Formats: sequence, structure tokens, C-alpha cells
Amino acid sequence: MRILITGGAGFIGSHLCEKYTIEGHIVLCLDNFMNGSLSNIRDLLGYRNFKLINGDVRNFDLLEKVARDVDIIIHLAAQIHVDRSILEPRLTCDINVFGTLNILELARRYDISKVIHTSSSEVYGSAQYVPMDEKHPLNPPHPYGASKVAADRLCNSYIQTYGMDVCVIRPFNTFGPKQKDTGYGGVISIFVKRCLNGQPPIIYGDGMQTRDYTYIEDLISAYDLVLKYEKSLREPINIGTGKEIKILELANKVIELAGKRGKIKPVHVSPRPGEVRRLVADYSKAKKLLGWEPKYTLDGGLRKFIDWYKNYRYEEWTKPG
Repeated sequence: MRILITGGAGFIGSHLCEKYTIEGHIVLCLDNFMNGSLSNIRDLLGYRNFKLINGDVRNFDLLEKVARDVDIIIHLAAQIHVDRSILEPRLTCDINVFGTLNILELARRYDISKVIHTSSSEVYGSAQYVPMDEKHPLNPPHPYGASKVAADRLCNSYIQTYGMDVCVIRPFNTFGPKQKDTGYGGVISIFVKRCLNGQPPIIYGDGMQTRDYTYIEDLISAYDLVLKYEKSLREPINIGTGKEIKILELANKVIELAGKRGKIKPVHVSPRPGEVRRLVADYSKAKKLLGWEPKYTLDGGLRKFIDWYKNYRYEEWTKPG
């Protein structure tokens, strides 16, 4: 099978590239390295069935040249950060909306059998009821979420108009190895980095905002089930645990698991504009259609991630040169 993974050098994309390359599929990894990192996929560069393409999903001519013969597209390339979307809404929409349009057009023109589009729980805005199923109103308070809503609706239009097999996956918050711990990184990665360095985790606002965190291995298993699903799903699917945690509680949990209890405590700063207050997934559709359920508890995933982070960082720090 030939699989194009856009955003393949990013956090989620690199895990998918690794899985399908090791399984023996031909994997085309497209990334412009705005969010992705070469270190995430460096171990794959020696595989004959893995090809890295340094390019932008907005470049349709490039997409036609490299991907017209693929069987499946897993589309993750996006401007993924809420804060950046507030500063650069035009860039965010350009990548997230028109980049997605390019992928859909590529699939339509060349009869690519399946597209798996990565959306976000941010399309919902703050919960109007919990848990949040796929019928929850779409009411994002920031340009990032709005761009993802637009991309979702484009996917639906291609399903309805052209009968294409397009599945929209809406991951809630995900964490694990390879997630960025700087700048616009994931909150758990940043918390872990700061705690292990003896620095307090920084919380924006009161810390009462909640999120639903999925460990990366569980999310990858969901993608795999969608990829192998023999029928056309052609509808959005939430991927989350159904359990929410306050950011303040999360910070204290990371402090505890990092062995820093009594040595540091969270620091509060001004809240971020446009931040969603509450997110928690209803994943019953994924369970019913795919047989998917999360295997990792939050504590189990955090322990595994902290262990990885310690070893990975030690190896990075001790590399010669």
C-alpha cells in the first residue's frame, strides 16, 4: 500500500510514518517543517520504502507530481496553534482550508481510495453539554477552530458531491513522545520539561479549564482502525477518553509523577484570549463503528511519557558535538 502522510514529520504524523514504514508499506512523508522536526523521522530515512518530501500542502503542482499514485492519504498538515491563529488568521486559513482543499482535489482527480482528515476538538468550542458527541454544536472562539470547521465542511461537501471516502477524525488533546516542549508545544510536554528541570509549570488563568487527554499510542490505533475499515465511514469521529481533568490538577499530577512534590508549585499568569473552558469527548461512535477504546489511563500515559522524556533528553544532552 502507498500512503501519503501530510505533516508526517510532526508529532502525530511521525508516529504514523513509523508504524506504516516498519509494517512495509510505501510511505511518502510530506512536510515543510513549520511544525515538524527532522529528528522525529530521522530513524526512518534509511528505509527504502520511506520517502521524505520537503514541501507545502498548499503547492498543488508538487502534490500532483509526488502523490498521484498513492492509495490512501492521511492529512495532518496544518497550522495547529490557537495562539498563532490569533496573530496570523490569514496564514492559518490558507494552510488549513486551502491545503485541505488541495488534498481533496488530489484524491478526487486521481481516484485515491481513502482520505483520513485530521480535524480537532477545538471545532466545538467550550462544551455546551458533556460528554461532547459529534453532534455537539460547532462554535469555535478563535481562527484556528474556525479554519478546522471550514476544512471539515469541505470534506463533507466532497463526500456528498463526489461520493468520496473521506473520514474526519477529531482528536481531543493528545500527548506522548515527540511532542514539542517549547514555543507552541503541548501543555503536558511543557509541564514535564519544566518540572524535570525544577521549574514550576505555568498556568494561564485560574487552571479550572478542563481537557480530555489521549496518549499517542491510543490515537495511532484509532487511525489504523479507520485506515483498515472496509466500509466508507464518511462522517466525523471523536477520539478521546471521555475523562476530563482541570489544568491545575494536571500540573500538580505532573509535579508528583516527576518527583518534585513539595519542591515546586504551579504559577498562574494572565489567561489566553479565546481559550476554550471545557472539553471532554464522547467516543461512543468510535467504539461502536471501530471497536476502539483507549487503553491508557492518564496516569499510565504520563508515567510512560516521563520515562521516555528523561531517557530521550539524556541521550540528546550527551551526544558528542
